[in-house]
Amino acid sequence: MDHQNTYATSPASGFFWSLLLTIVTTVTFGLAMMAIPPSGPNCPADCMVYPFGDLLRYYPRDYLWMMAAVIQLGILLMFFISNHFNAPESRKFHSFSALMFAAISVAVLLLDYWIQFSVVPISVMKNETEGIPLLTQYNGHGIFIAMEELGFILMSVAFGFLSTIYGKKSRLETALRWMYRTPVIVIVFALGFYSFRHGLDRHYRVEVAAISINWTVTIVAGILSCVHFKRPGKYLAEQC
Repeated sequence: MDHQNTYATSPASGFFWSLLLTIVTTVTFGLAMMAIPPSGPNCPADCMVYPFGDLLRYYPRDYLWMMAAVIQLGILLMFFISNHFNAPESRKFHSFSALMFAAISVAVLLLDYWIQFSVVPISVMKNETEGIPLLTQYNGHGIFIAMEELGFILMSVAFGFLSTIYGKKSRLETALRWMYRTPVIVIVFALGFYSFRHGLDRHYRVEVAAISINWTVTIVAGILSCVHFKRPGKYLAEQC
């Protein structure tokens, strides 16, 4: 049997990408937690204000997690691909929908992060600061936060579609199904609550809620997926 042709449709691929995704997301989340925003509603003290001219004080600390996130997003996409190929035939539409929303989410976030750590710091270093306030991550109503908010909303939708490929055959599948539904519920609530309370001046409140719930679900569901894909030992043996 051709190993290259069977790998993508075997639980081995799902197990590998689930495990790798859990590890890399944990590292990325840890780096992000160390980058406490020095501006906005969660700033503890000595906060930056417009036009954020002293942002180099926090370089590279506040940019490391984005570099890790670029790798994490690539692995996330492979995770969705492996889930699609391992999904039951009757639920391929749902898994393909999840993959498409995940791909759009990854594209938006990759562009957002790449611009942030490749353009903003070097531009400020060279005193080319025109337009930087609109681009920087420290601007709560700037382009970076808006794109990140959109990217994680789309990721939540992708997880919502992914939840539909699991049935009720076991407690593990039930747990995965509800785990993947959680980001959609949290995002709808956060977007509605903060929009009602703050209007357009949501700052990074929705973004923080979106990134926190999506990464938490990615880590926990990644672990559960490892168990799920590792279970069918006979199938794995037949594929190898």
